[in-house]
Amino acid sequence: MAQYTVPITDDTFEAEVLQSDLPVLVDFWAPWCGPCRMIGPVLEDYARDNGHRIKIAKLNVDEEQRWAGQFGVMSIPTMILFHKGKPVGQLVGFRPKHEMYEILDKALEQLQSA
Repeated sequence: MAQYTVPITDDTFEAEVLQSDLPVLVDFWAPWCGPCRMIGPVLEDYARDNGHRIKIAKLNVDEEQRWAGQFGVMSIPTMILFHKGKPVGQLVGFRPKHEMYEILDKALEQLQSA
């Protein structure tokens, strides 16, 4: 199965997220986190369906802590939406697939009309 989300590290964060031409949703997660494992397939599906509009990146906070600390990530999963190098939205916790799609679709529409 193809992977549509992009794994990132503290070292690749700037290039993959802050310098991206597309909006980027960064999923701050860890392998031991149940809700993180539940949201993973939802984000993978969204990336597959909307890869032309958004990049979905995953940052393992157990291995990479610099950016999680910089953006004040206190619990996981935390998803931060970046646009033109700046955080423009944040979600904490699991959301069902339909709700996640609605939230992301609305955020992308707002960014396009801004």
